[in-house]
Amino acid sequence: MTTLQSAVRRRRAVAVAGAVSAGLLVLSACDKPTPVATITVGKDSVNSEALCYNDGKALDAKSLKKCVKKAGDAESITVGQDETVRIGVDPEIADAGWIVLVNGRQFSDVSKETYRTIPSSAFFNVQYGTQGETNTLAVQMGEQTKKGLWTFKLKKAKD
Repeated sequence: MTTLQSAVRRRRAVAVAGAVSAGLLVLSACDKPTPVATITVGKDSVNSEALCYNDGKALDAKSLKKCVKKAGDAESITVGQDETVRIGVDPEIADAGWIVLVNGRQFSDVSKETYRTIPSSAFFNVQYGTQGETNTLAVQMGEQTKKGLWTFKLKKAKD
């Protein structure tokens, strides 16, 4: 092997090592993904990472206030009159206990299950204070101590 070939191989090895190091550096700067909540209606599903999440620890009032401002960017799904809304959460959310909020008001009891269903009629009903064309459904991790919040927009299907 000539000295020229040896030098070229060394440069390639150094370049590869540099690229790998740079890639690892970029990956280490990434945030760890949060647990996910999913809404399914019929064959359609939307999912979301948390708007607010502190690695399963309690959120302070300042974080929650900031979180509410981001709720306008929520994923949306259309809900028909006679459909069922299915809500699924990662086990980490279920283990901490979670409740459903609609338009900021508690809508369900605390659950430690990863899945629950609610008839769509409950989301567009004067009796429940959820009339209108669009309502915000939120999954709140933790009942007393808020540990995370996931939001979705439920849009009433046009007849």
